[in-house]
Amino acid sequence: MSDSAYFNRRDFLRSATLAGAAGASIATFGTPAFAAEFPEETLNVVTHAGPGGGTDITTRMMMLRARKEFKQDLVVVNKRGGSGSAALMYTNSRPRDGYTFMTITQSHIFQIIQKKVPLKIEEMVGLARATDDPQIVTVSANSKIKTLDDLIAASGAKEGGLKWGTTFAGGADHVGIHNFAKACGKMPYTIVPFKGGGDIVTNLVSGNIDVALLNYAEGESQYSAGEFRPVVSLSEEPIEALGGVKTARDAGVDAMASTVRGFACLSGVPQDRIDVLENGLVKAMKHGVYQGYLSSGGMPKSSVVGAEKWTAHIRRIYDESTTALTELGML
Repeated sequence: MSDSAYFNRRDFLRSATLAGAAGASIATFGTPAFAAEFPEETLNVVTHAGPGGGTDITTRMMMLRARKEFKQDLVVVNKRGGSGSAALMYTNSRPRDGYTFMTITQSHIFQIIQKKVPLKIEEMVGLARATDDPQIVTVSANSKIKTLDDLIAASGAKEGGLKWGTTFAGGADHVGIHNFAKACGKMPYTIVPFKGGGDIVTNLVSGNIDVALLNYAEGESQYSAGEFRPVVSLSEEPIEALGGVKTARDAGVDAMASTVRGFACLSGVPQDRIDVLENGLVKAMKHGVYQGYLSSGGMPKSSVVGAEKWTAHIRRIYDESTTALTELGML
């Protein structure tokens, strides 16, 4: 359906509803007008990632069941560019009526922190969190580092600290490393940026870097083959697939970090429509199909939460990342 057709139908329905309400007040035998149920049109889910990426896959896995929950079609609208800023700007250009919402990651929040888009964090309304993918402090199996104490000692013994691979300076991985190092007593470290997670894995295998923060799925093959050694997970609970690997908290360091994805709209959407979107998304992602997707990637079932907890998580990421980037001199 074209944009013009879409809006003409929406305008017609809105006018018809208003006209019906007015007619009911003056007609002697008119029937009462009833508000149309939401959604009555296709829902548009805006992503910043291309087909096949983690965000795209998460979105499409949600949609498998969500179409049944909403009794409407959902379509992916890819708006790539600017690490999420293009997706934010596109969503901001659409009516705030609930028919357009986003799949967001930390990158979107960083665009707001760095003022690359004319939006405030208060305008970001979480609908449902889709993934909470814990990060794992990982070294090569050839490394002498086996415990968190070993890691801290080795970092202090090397000028500039150990070399940590990250996707780019000032990104979510960098912030996660900074906060972890800070929790370890301002442990020194050196960032080595790469283009993507695959490059980090390759360079950790070859020994060009000493440590990396990885999600389980990123290093699954190497963990299984015994090429990587997980030192601690930055998760709330131990990661089942890693066996007896401790969390940082269990090892005595209060640090958590994860890669998150979830669905959000911008403020101004009517609350009753936010409620409908939240309920439908949560039900879709509590279904066995989506839960199987989480398990296959080593992600906890507790990843899926509703609007209140997800919105609070978004605010926490914003606050913690703003502090970290300020300490890093990047704001």
